[in-house]
Amino acid sequence: MATKILANQKALVTGATSGIGRAIAVKLAEAGATVYLTGRRAELGKETVELVEKAGGTGHFIVSDIASVDDVRALAAEVGEVDVLVNNAGIFPFSPTTEQSLETYQQVFDVNVRGVYFLTAALAPAMLAKGRGSIVNVSSIGADVGNATTSVYSASKAAVDALTRSWAVEFGARGVRVNSVAPGPIRTEAAATGSPEVFDAMSDAIPMKRVGEPEEIADVVLFLASGQSSYVNGVVLAADGGYLAS
Repeated sequence: MATKILANQKALVTGATSGIGRAIAVKLAEAGATVYLTGRRAELGKETVELVEKAGGTGHFIVSDIASVDDVRALAAEVGEVDVLVNNAGIFPFSPTTEQSLETYQQVFDVNVRGVYFLTAALAPAMLAKGRGSIVNVSSIGADVGNATTSVYSASKAAVDALTRSWAVEFGARGVRVNSVAPGPIRTEAAATGSPEVFDAMSDAIPMKRVGEPEEIADVVLFLASGQSSYVNGVVLAADGGYLAS
């Protein structure tokens, strides 16, 4: 059980209906935060709330599509002031550049960049007014690694890292820290795409010879969200088992 280092704090986690987002919501709740979580799938959101409560925390689920600016603004208005914002929601449909559809291109940037931007823009003023807060963006090592089928996804995550650095400079003097965690291959249902064997193939390229678990990313998010990282600002922290180092 995590130490209550987020006691009396309020957190919002986007994309928390499964995988990394769900693990983050549970981890922040274990640390004492009241957690608001969002996603498009109500039943899965309910399951996450149950896990949060099982961990001894308090959770509230709000159905929201981060791809919609109207939903983002409504979400910010409903949740109100937060101490911690975790921009986790993201999609990763892969395609060679020559086969990339305009529709999917737009969708990736709407979710992975525009949603992050305008949710942060809506919630940051209250953080700045009280002189404290932590924003953690979930990026990807894909922002730093070339791949034949991930040009749009990688570009979107590189944009998130650029926002992290810009916001760290823009907000830092007023007590709001902004950082990113960049996961490597993580064992989630979405990453497996129906074939668990895919993780064995990924492991060969990782110095630690295994993929990561969602809870390991959640641990890094908790560190960045809490006062344990009080002098960390504008960092993109890779949690990838050493992949980038190799």
